[in-house]
Amino acid sequence: MRNLLITGGAGFIGANFVHHMLERYTDYQIVVFDKLTYAGRRENLARWEEDPRFTFVQGDICDMAAVRAAVKAHAIDTIVNFAAETHVDRSILAPDAVITTNVNGTWTLLEVARSMQLERFHQISTDEVYGAIPAPQRSREGDPLEPRSPYSASKAGAEHLVYAYFITYGLPVTVTRGSNNIGPFHYPEKAVPLFTTNALDNQPLPVYGDGLQVRDYQFVRDHCEAIDLVLQKGQLGEIYNVGTEVETANIDMAHKILDILDKPYSLITHVADRAGHDRRYALDCSKLRALGWRSRHTFDAALEQTVRWFVEHEAWWRPIKSGEYLEYYKRQYHDRT
Repeated sequence: MRNLLITGGAGFIGANFVHHMLERYTDYQIVVFDKLTYAGRRENLARWEEDPRFTFVQGDICDMAAVRAAVKAHAIDTIVNFAAETHVDRSILAPDAVITTNVNGTWTLLEVARSMQLERFHQISTDEVYGAIPAPQRSREGDPLEPRSPYSASKAGAEHLVYAYFITYGLPVTVTRGSNNIGPFHYPEKAVPLFTTNALDNQPLPVYGDGLQVRDYQFVRDHCEAIDLVLQKGQLGEIYNVGTEVETANIDMAHKILDILDKPYSLITHVADRAGHDRRYALDCSKLRALGWRSRHTFDAALEQTVRWFVEHEAWWRPIKSGEYLEYYKRQYHDRT
């Protein structure tokens, strides 16, 4: 494993993974394959543009000829698939997009990996495939999948395809199911960057329902280290949960952001909950810990580092919060207040 195709590498987690891999391995060649949709930004990778170990290819993972050409041109031996439509709210508004990219796109990548006999295919998945988990249970890798949104259903479907290619064709695959990520380059439609940037502008923080939905927020670079470890030591055909195993209610997360920024709690505005909103996710990560992984950031440290990044990188996020984003924001929240 030396020549990696990182699909979706200009997005949030993908870009952080590129940074991690190029910082850690001097002998790896990293090719980012990204369509540059609204959440994919070339500037997330600007640091590496002149590095001979880095190549950027603009393309759609649903375009088999383009994927095949990139794999052949760069002698790719490993695909790590971050490419996905990832926002639950957008999947509710337009479910066709998540099915096309997350299911059909994953199949395209698998077919190229199979036909070109690559060494490894790694799929980035999500804890949302388990569905809502009642306390005090924690989801383990062998538990049934009960996705409850078009997004999570599409990710579950993609996982089933990955496993089918392992069983049917012997394709060497691994899967990681990550909890909620926070950190640099996070597109501000998701809760933490949305609340942070709204608070900086003294705008309302739209908290769904009572805000008591429970999530496991992990620092994105910790997640990237876990993916790297699974690539190095994970057993083929296996799935690994990735998270901190620390639960935080969304309303508490909002309060902490306001505390960090010294903003009043009165900015919080409770809005109508979204359809089918899962109340709680909670992972059992003992399988990953057995490989030697530990999360290096507490939730408080991860949140403060994330918020400070947005404070210091206003030039990155402010241009985003106009145009398409503004139209989406109005459509998403206008009738909820």
